[in-house]
Amino acid sequence: MRGEMGQPGVGAPRHVLVVDDSRAQRLMLSMQLSRWGYRVTDCGTASSALELCQDQAFDIVISDWMMPGLTGLEFCREFRALDRESYGYFILLTSKSETTEIADGLEAGADDFLTKPVASNELRARLRAGERMLAMQAELLAKNRVIASTLAELQGIYDSLDRDLIEARKLQQTLVRDRVRDYGWATVSLMLRNSGRVGGDLVGSFRVDDNRVAAYSIDVSGHGVASAMMTARLAGFLTGSSPEQNLAFQKGPRGTHVLLPPEAVAQRFNRLMLEEIQAEQYFTMVFAVADRAARQISLVQAGHPHPMMIRASGQVERLGRGGLPIGLVPDASYDWQDIPFAPGDRLVLVSDGVTECPLPAGGDFGEDGLAASLRASARLSGADLLESLIWDIARQSGSDSFADDVSAVVLDLS
Repeated sequence: MRGEMGQPGVGAPRHVLVVDDSRAQRLMLSMQLSRWGYRVTDCGTASSALELCQDQAFDIVISDWMMPGLTGLEFCREFRALDRESYGYFILLTSKSETTEIADGLEAGADDFLTKPVASNELRARLRAGERMLAMQAELLAKNRVIASTLAELQGIYDSLDRDLIEARKLQQTLVRDRVRDYGWATVSLMLRNSGRVGGDLVGSFRVDDNRVAAYSIDVSGHGVASAMMTARLAGFLTGSSPEQNLAFQKGPRGTHVLLPPEAVAQRFNRLMLEEIQAEQYFTMVFAVADRAARQISLVQAGHPHPMMIRASGQVERLGRGGLPIGLVPDASYDWQDIPFAPGDRLVLVSDGVTECPLPAGGDFGEDGLAASLRASARLSGADLLESLIWDIARQSGSDSFADDVSAVVLDLS
């Protein structure tokens, strides 16, 4: 709130600079302004006024237009060029009334004009207009400071979160530390590329016994931290180093641990998600067990893209029987499939970041694109085949920055 003109409700009065080569005009204006509550400084030349403005932040400047040396118009232009934190309201005193002259003043940066001789009531009206503009400018400046402070605080929070996410990414990558694992008669190659700092895909494998190896591919719904935390939790339930914690095993006689059939593993995870974890998430999965003695792979597909089998001949077969994602429907049942294999065959599991990768011409990479890529790379090692697959996706999509997490498993059998 403001009491008398020129006297702010809080802080010092407005500081007005009066510039006129006429001493009488300066004295008359200064007396009026002081009476209205303003703090006043006067100058006889625009040059000396400009020097003062370089050291002091005047709130309002009232300057004559026609002065020897630097004119009021030139002074206004120089005043606007000064580096000021706050706005200065500039009024030109003039006997000019032509439209072109007024336009020149506005172009130079003048806010208002007063015609000489200056009428007291008109001067007061112009000052009130200037006060309103300065108040709005001060309010805007204060809000900008708050915004800048808030943005700086948010930037600090973002930087802290980003550092945490970088560390979380490192930790998540340790879930698939061994990108190639040799089990003697079977070799597993893994690939995991997150679309963000952290992701919701998980791939892995573990040894069951001398004749059996399990491999899995999981895709948790959503993206970001929540999905990454879920993958970390699921990885703990599929660890090969602790069968007692692995949901794929159940306790057998004399303290042994017996591997469950793949469909039972899916059912067990479904109950875990719905009855114990109870998160607003679900996940898709392929869980496969290769049995060297039986020469077959038993697998379950739960909402995940269809597995592919690359035969030793180079032929690519689509496997799986579909199935519901895990964590959506209570008491869901899952069908398994037994697939015979021969030495040289390879099982490939991928997430939907591969098959659903969008292409510029429309559509997506799809199962046909996957099969074509696998046929072309059938003679490569598992790790090189995965690199070739990534290259094919990037080439066809036009970017190696994918919209979704991309992961895959290659299980080489001998």
